[in-house]
Amino acid sequence: VQLQASGGGLVQPGGSLKLSCVASGRIHSIDLMGWYRQAPGKQRELVATITRGGRATHADAVKGRFAISRDNAKKSVHLQMNNLKPEDTAVYYCNADITSYEVTYLLSDSYWGQGTLVTVSS
Repeated sequence: VQLQASGGGLVQPGGSLKLSCVASGRIHSIDLMGWYRQAPGKQRELVATITRGGRATHADAVKGRFAISRDNAKKSVHLQMNNLKPEDTAVYYCNADITSYEVTYLLSDSYWGQGTLVTVSS
């Protein structure tokens, strides 16, 4: 199982970016999906999560500016980021709780994408 994140880049304050993350492999099902971020010198923090049914939660720091969504058929999760601020600069990681097919059983585990850098600067 792999998670492949994309969509990071350099953007000016007030700008927008959309991050995407796609899961691949021998996937039986995907439960909670989310985005985390880690700024230089800081611990990784939760940005947003979304259940399989579409119930979303967002950290207070991004409420009203970021929106998480998912496409279950495409095994993907997205993060629309609007009105970006310099303090949003970080490496963003997607995460998913995935049950995969093994040879004779199902395995449930938490997986991380490789991270995508978002830089907000003028």
